[in-house]
Amino acid sequence: MGEKPGYPRFRGYGWYDSFTYKQSGFKLLDNHLFLSKIGTVKIILHRPINGRIKTLTIQRDTVGNWYACFACEVENKPLPFNESVVGVDVGLESFATLSNGKKVENPRFIRRDEKQLVKAQRNLSKLDKETSKRAKQRKIVQHIHQRIANRRKDFAHKLSRKLADSFSVIAFEDLNEKRMLKNHCLAKSISDAAWNQLITYTTYKAENAGRVVVLVDPRNTSKMCCCCRTMVDKDLSVRLHTCPVCGLIMDRDENAANNILRLGLESLGMTLEAPLFGSGNSHHHY
Repeated sequence: MGEKPGYPRFRGYGWYDSFTYKQSGFKLLDNHLFLSKIGTVKIILHRPINGRIKTLTIQRDTVGNWYACFACEVENKPLPFNESVVGVDVGLESFATLSNGKKVENPRFIRRDEKQLVKAQRNLSKLDKETSKRAKQRKIVQHIHQRIANRRKDFAHKLSRKLADSFSVIAFEDLNEKRMLKNHCLAKSISDAAWNQLITYTTYKAENAGRVVVLVDPRNTSKMCCCCRTMVDKDLSVRLHTCPVCGLIMDRDENAANNILRLGLESLGMTLEAPLFGSGNSHHHY
């Protein structure tokens, strides 16, 4: 019997923003690209093509720019063995805190362009629909959004590359961003930070480099003392972890990052005391 077919869907102008050539129908010619049934178009090849080209996807972004995206088959290039390991605690005050105490400043991309974006959106709302002026103003709003997204991607790519190059094991919290976005007071800041984007980029870069990314349960990573594992309750406003049992005083986020690292190594059957990491790789020395 099979599934009952419905009515055909109208494929109107602007309905699709991409199409794909699967292994044939295209040819790269220096700074030109031949596309079957379209012809030869001029392109800007921003970097050499490495590996065997498998597919080509032609994409249009929201601003109207067209991109040729080549999917290539390449061999992994493992980096030399590295004993260093790290736990990463992501947050809003600092974008990320590493278990070695280093902090990565939160770029706050939306906040930087918020005034310009609000002004552009306000001007858009005042214009009549289905007019050329509104279409032009919509492109201005889309361009601002695209610029913010590009900056965020660039930041995540650069930070993920540093992590994959520097550490053999990288531990993150397994965050549920959809649930976290239900907090309306912090939703904009959480969405702007895009922590999962960093985790995704780091994961595939680490896989190519022969590194390991592990995700751990985020419960109690901020409360637990990384030294004696005592639970120490603290409000979000308290930025210093002070353990009443062992006397450890440490930055709240660094304490969490050390707990994340320990949980990540335990999930892999390792410990910081293992000979693999040596004596110089405690949470105070990386």
